[in-house]
Amino acid sequence: MAVNDSVDPGAWLARQIEAGDPDLLRSMVKTMAEALMSAEADSVCGADYGQRSTERTNSRNGYRTREWDTRAGTVELAIPKLRQGSYFPDWLLERRRRAEQALVSVVATSYLLGVSTRRVDKLVEQLGITGISKSQVSAMAKSLDVQVEAFRTRALDGGPYAFVWLDALTQKVREGGRIVNVHALVATAVNANGNREILGLEVTSREDGAGWLAFLRGLVARGLSGVQLVISDAHAGLVEAIGATLPGASWQRCRTHYLRNLLTTVPKSAQPWVATLVRTIFDQPTTEQVRAQHAWVIDALQAKYPAAADHLDQAREDLLAFAQFPREIWKQIWSNNPQERLNKEIRRRTDVVGIFPDRDAIIRLVGAVLAEQTDEWTEARRYMGLDVLAKARLRVIPGDTPNQQQPPETLTA
Repeated sequence: MAVNDSVDPGAWLARQIEAGDPDLLRSMVKTMAEALMSAEADSVCGADYGQRSTERTNSRNGYRTREWDTRAGTVELAIPKLRQGSYFPDWLLERRRRAEQALVSVVATSYLLGVSTRRVDKLVEQLGITGISKSQVSAMAKSLDVQVEAFRTRALDGGPYAFVWLDALTQKVREGGRIVNVHALVATAVNANGNREILGLEVTSREDGAGWLAFLRGLVARGLSGVQLVISDAHAGLVEAIGATLPGASWQRCRTHYLRNLLTTVPKSAQPWVATLVRTIFDQPTTEQVRAQHAWVIDALQAKYPAAADHLDQAREDLLAFAQFPREIWKQIWSNNPQERLNKEIRRRTDVVGIFPDRDAIIRLVGAVLAEQTDEWTEARRYMGLDVLAKARLRVIPGDTPNQQQPPETLTA
């Protein structure tokens, strides 16, 4: 007579409740998963377990155990074995992987939020899982790769992108048995809908003209167009790369980066006063007043700090490029710089890691942060009004036709 090894769910649950099993949920997951695997193995064999049948094509040959990490904790499953061939529950488990997809998602999200691999280990222990190594955390985090690659290579069809910010962040990575610095190049823009959007990310060995040129050419190939103003630091080769790839755009030197450079020319005690003085240039209501204030600040610095005055004078055109646009644009750009805030968020996440094992790990983490930030910006209110963007597109500069300016000149730092 055939042995019926099926489970009576009601009776089993009643026994578990009566026994006061503290791991009830884990036991339920284990029992039901094994019951489903047993039923599928019987189907493969052509007959139920222990049943004599002429239709039988295979038979059981014991079990093999495998640990399965779930949200209910680590479950030790008994997977049926067959005398001929093999059986594996692909619908339940992935080969050579012991974690369920939900757990993978938890680990990958923790990694994205800047939780270190050691802290992730403690986190999963609290979920009832026996432990997870740093290598397992890294492997699970790779599930982000497909999403990040899709984000980095997507078509830039939200243009025209009137205003673009470019910046690079230095990260440490292990290469060739030593720790080296690499640079994560990031581009942020305002799209045609007035929302902020992160255009791209690339990791290069050096922040030079070749790296920036390749990065910007890639953005143009993906659809970057209609750029009116590019805001960036004055790194060597960057300005030439902007002129070569975006010939119709003006270049504005980032005032935050410039101010850091300028303050190195004055004593530390004078830095707050000089910084406040320079910021007044960007608060003026008209183009004429902006230029007049710039000249006045130079005169005010000349007597005590001639080096700072000369530095500011040489950077005149690079700092005042914004003045050719409507005042509504100045106010928005200087009061809410998206690139600086974005950099702080990236560093908050990457500082937890410290030293990355390879460049792919940098792209994985930083790319995921950027994709997440773009999604948030898409659902937030407009960064810049459509009427303001329309004014920018209609601007006319004396001596030039609309939107046809000369490429920016190189700044001698």
